[in-house]
Amino acid sequence: MSKRIERVNSLIQRELGQIIFKEIELPKDILVTLTKVETSIDLANAKVYIAILPSDKAERVLAILNKMVYGLQKTLNRRLRMRPIPKIRFVEEEQNIEAARIEGILEGLKNEEK
Repeated sequence: MSKRIERVNSLIQRELGQIIFKEIELPKDILVTLTKVETSIDLANAKVYIAILPSDKAERVLAILNKMVYGLQKTLNRRLRMRPIPKIRFVEEEQNIEAARIEGILEGLKNEEK
């Protein structure tokens, strides 16, 4: 991956994280973390991976973010001084799902020992 793409990924992750934190009304019992951004080589598209806790609320949060993606894109376009600005798409972090599954298994084993 080129240095430019890495810098663009980092910049989008930082700016989008600030925008979501300040401007999106998410339920209070949900934690959303932007884990990584993968931008295409031509800078046309960017996948934004998010981790959501608790994981059973993931579909709800993805629906909220995807509903507001146009406004987020518009705000991102105003903040960044680069062209083109990649079109963002939110994706749930797969490692988060696997970690939640493993945590559930460990919790079950812990309860069996008691």
